[in-house]
Amino acid sequence: MVDGWISQLQGRNPIPYPAEAIPNPSGMGPMEGGGAAVTDLRSPLLPTSPVEERVGIDEMLRRYAGEFGRWQLRHFVLASAAWALEAFHTMVMIFADREPGREAAAADPCRPDWPVGAAASTVAEWGLVCGQRYKVGLAQSIFFLGCMIGSGVFGHLSDSFMGRKGSLTIVCVLNAIFGLLTSLSPTYWVYVALRFLTGFSTGGVGLCAFVLATEPVGPTKRGAAGMSTFYFFSAGIAILAGIAYLFPSWRALYVVTSLPSLLFVLAVLPFVSESPRWYLVRRRIADAMVVMQSIAEKNGKTIPPGVVLKIDDEDEGDDGQKEAAAAVKKGDGDGVEKAVVSDSIVDVLRSPTTRVRLFLTVVINFLCSVVYYGLSLNVVNLDTNIYLSVVLNSVAEMPAYFLTALLLDLFGRKPMAVSTMWISGAFCALGSLVSGAGAMKIVRMVCGVIGIFGMAATYNLLFIYTAELFPTVVRNAALGCATQASQMGAILAPLVVVLGGRVPFAVFGACGIIGGWLAFLLPETMNRPLYDTMAGLEEGERREQK
Repeated sequence: MVDGWISQLQGRNPIPYPAEAIPNPSGMGPMEGGGAAVTDLRSPLLPTSPVEERVGIDEMLRRYAGEFGRWQLRHFVLASAAWALEAFHTMVMIFADREPGREAAAADPCRPDWPVGAAASTVAEWGLVCGQRYKVGLAQSIFFLGCMIGSGVFGHLSDSFMGRKGSLTIVCVLNAIFGLLTSLSPTYWVYVALRFLTGFSTGGVGLCAFVLATEPVGPTKRGAAGMSTFYFFSAGIAILAGIAYLFPSWRALYVVTSLPSLLFVLAVLPFVSESPRWYLVRRRIADAMVVMQSIAEKNGKTIPPGVVLKIDDEDEGDDGQKEAAAAVKKGDGDGVEKAVVSDSIVDVLRSPTTRVRLFLTVVINFLCSVVYYGLSLNVVNLDTNIYLSVVLNSVAEMPAYFLTALLLDLFGRKPMAVSTMWISGAFCALGSLVSGAGAMKIVRMVCGVIGIFGMAATYNLLFIYTAELFPTVVRNAALGCATQASQMGAILAPLVVVLGGRVPFAVFGACGIIGGWLAFLLPETMNRPLYDTMAGLEEGERREQK
């Protein structure tokens, strides 16, 4: 690490930022999420190049470092792999809480003989049939309740002192612990409590992984990159089906699906960098510049001497430069950062611009989630091979991601959100008009497949759209609120599914159509700057309206 600092500072392209921003080479490495850099104005390694140009991260990526090169590709794959872990912990309920086939000769339907043994699922082990059937849906809803709370908590923590990488590390460790403990559940109610705790940590996995993977990507590549993160979630579901087939016992299944989270922390996260945008808003300009220099080097590009990062609400000129230099000064060895740009969800609600955006994204995410999770969980009612059905559903989502990524930067976020929700809503409404018998059963199944095709595209597009609607200082907090709304929809989805018949499709159709109308009220964000602060966003909006 010391050699790396020396080579960067003594090479032909020294790091061109104020001397006061240089961390002590003997301190913590810039890739680590915690710790405070120490300044030493007497260091002989300080660069002498004057600051000639101060630019935002998007501009530096476009002009100097590269928007999506070798560095971003490697970092994107490593960070996005966490989505497969979220798929394991979320969709494991389909197999762990399934109802195994019963013996046809069972005298009492409420006391069946399970041909594959009581250990096959929670339903078989604890007799969750007939009057106890509601407990299956309750356990699933409790898991999503935990997700809703966890997404808000970790959304805030990842925006504040813990950072994106630190938060992702914590949630993955908790997932492994709670998942392994779930496999030891002695009773149904202990099982429910542990599923709640697993949901609490799972709620922060995809959220932190998405922001960590996409924030170092340039503006013209961010949409396609953001959509591509969800291939990992669908792949995780398909892999889960294979794991469940090989490990039919629900307890063994929880063990096998929990261990990868621990392996991810030990083998993958050490090679993932903290977000340079998070460093920048924490006024850790030196650390942000080190990441940008690394991006440029791995992409075969060069950041010229004299070019330094700035936050988008800073003034240009000498005053702005002095402000940036002063902002990165640390406390007297106490690890407390001074002059940090830090806002909360309260600041989002205070601003008329972001307040309306937050309300709309919350409602749209809620409606979308009701449909997506409702159609996903409905496979248990299709009377088909459950393993094959889950694989087909996960594979069917992938073309939706591909087409959306292909068209996202052509038509924009808003038109794609509206159209995909309406496609899903229209086919779900059609499914509510046909019966579930005979040939019409096939028609309804096709309507469901097209419905999940459209809503899968919307569900994942909303991550990109929401991230671009809010500045860096509150991005994860806003995404956390949107994710909480999604989890509220997921809580409701199992209750809609148990209604059976045409009702679920009618509800899903209405949600899709209403959500599409609400998306009309959001602004377009394609090729717009990814703002760092609330002030920067509001100033940018004022310029656009002139």
